[in-house]
Amino acid sequence: QVQLVESGGGLVQAGGSLRLSCAASGRAFSSYAMGWFRQAPGKEREFVVAISRSGSRTNYADSVKGRFTISRDNAKNTVYLQMNSLKPEDTAVYYCAAGTYYTDYDSFGSWGQGTQVTVSS
Repeated sequence: QVQLVESGGGLVQAGGSLRLSCAASGRAFSSYAMGWFRQAPGKEREFVVAISRSGSRTNYADSVKGRFTISRDNAKNTVYLQMNSLKPEDTAVYYCAAGTYYTDYDSFGSWGQGTQVTVSS
């Protein structure tokens, strides 16, 4: 229904910053809540942050609150994740996702291919 492609991952030092982008294709990008999830090797997928359709409301995991910022540009069909003060424990594959409600993790059913973020100590 909606195709998502993440970019911007890479290798950074602890304390550094990185900005991820998620480009969406489809008829109605603005009709979807958008979110970011991550998965480290050997661990389950973890919720990071979500944003409402209009971009006016957000929902952050406690582990990233104050360090990460989600935003969206509906005119460009793109959602962003600004990551600051990165820690080694942030190392994971980051996935962009589209859903129905920004407050409902289970409503996210469309996923990108992921982009690797590695934070060195």
